[in-house]
Amino acid sequence: MSQSFDVGERTLWNPSNGPGRLFVDVAKALEPLAELPSGIGVGRWGPGDPDCHGIDLVAFTAFTDALVRRYRESNHLILRSLLEGFVATAIVLVERGGGTVPALSEQPGTPTRDVQIGPGGLAAQAGPDRLAELAAEHSAAMAW
Repeated sequence: MSQSFDVGERTLWNPSNGPGRLFVDVAKALEPLAELPSGIGVGRWGPGDPDCHGIDLVAFTAFTDALVRRYRESNHLILRSLLEGFVATAIVLVERGGGTVPALSEQPGTPTRDVQIGPGGLAAQAGPDRLAELAAEHSAAMAW
């Protein structure tokens, strides 16, 4: 069995059940951090198919952009580490859907939260390179 992540009739990703369900669960868990809904909902086969996930590309792009922005503005190593895998995968889905993530090319704002205390606490903000590299790795591993 597998999961399906679709925009309309187009499948963007078709992972096995474990990674697919985890991606949906992590998206739900990150909605409060992004302060936006994920945009992942019921797929084209309707609410009776728990393995098919429709993506509202506009909402999902805004959600992904908010997470990338939070990642880039934070100097907190643990927060960034926790976000990296999900965000890299989300970037691939946005791009496969024909969208872009503006926060990848913008200068990040000044961090006002998630300040790390102790060693590494004054680490620089995260640049987009790490996320771009991970997204490229993820894209190569993500079945359409």
